[in-house]
Amino acid sequence: MKNSNSNIKIINSNQSYFPDVREILEFKSLLYYLVLKDIKTRYSQSIIGIGWAIIQPIFFMIVFTIIFGKLAKIESEGAPYALFSYCALVPWTFFANGLADSSNSLINNISLVTHTYIPRILIPFSSIIGKFIDFIITFLILILMMFWFGYGLNFKIFLSIFYILLMMISSLGFGLILGTMATQYRDVKHALSFGVQLFMYATPVAYSTNIIPEQYRVFYALNPMVTVVEGFREIFINAGVIDLNMILVSVITSLVILVIGVMYFSKIERIFADVI
Repeated sequence: MKNSNSNIKIINSNQSYFPDVREILEFKSLLYYLVLKDIKTRYSQSIIGIGWAIIQPIFFMIVFTIIFGKLAKIESEGAPYALFSYCALVPWTFFANGLADSSNSLINNISLVTHTYIPRILIPFSSIIGKFIDFIITFLILILMMFWFGYGLNFKIFLSIFYILLMMISSLGFGLILGTMATQYRDVKHALSFGVQLFMYATPVAYSTNIIPEQYRVFYALNPMVTVVEGFREIFINAGVIDLNMILVSVITSLVILVIGVMYFSKIERIFADVI
């Protein structure tokens, strides 16, 4: 255990804009501890507990089905609107919650950041990993809903691994950028929930990408979650609007965001103990 002054000294001596992978591997057991801590903290002293993982997407599905499906009569490409919206909410809920938790993770773990020397990038990363339990639950409910509405599974389900990775990379990239900013500017924490809500409406969760003119869909795919959402729909209900160009644009965008996030995090990490 080292004091905060020695931490700052060690960090300032590191001039790299990327974390040391070997050092991260040495602390892999810490990642397990942080994930477990995140899960326990989230559901401790909670009456419903892990049931919140089910309530959130189900609630939004019901609201969207009533407002957009019944009243606004938004096109759902031939699929039942409840299934159409829930299929998008499964990856979106992971992304939104992972983004929120990773953005606040450094502020919520001040003692780890200021008093102990660890690869601090593990803190936001553990917040993303911890959300996979919730994701698995919502994913299994999606499978049950598919059978309920008469849809079956096929080999395309294995392609969901690609979209899950893209979803995770996007959430981590944005989380690193916003989490690093939050250590310097407290406004980020207050604006985050509002920004996530706006971002949801910039993602085809409640509607189909069909409403976007075809010539603009590549630009629309600069939002990586567009490809993730439409990819899920294409795999599970054969209703996604997606092509190779959209996939390439989203992959490049998410990787660029991740690289920017890692570089920004690594740069500001050297002064975390001073600014938090």
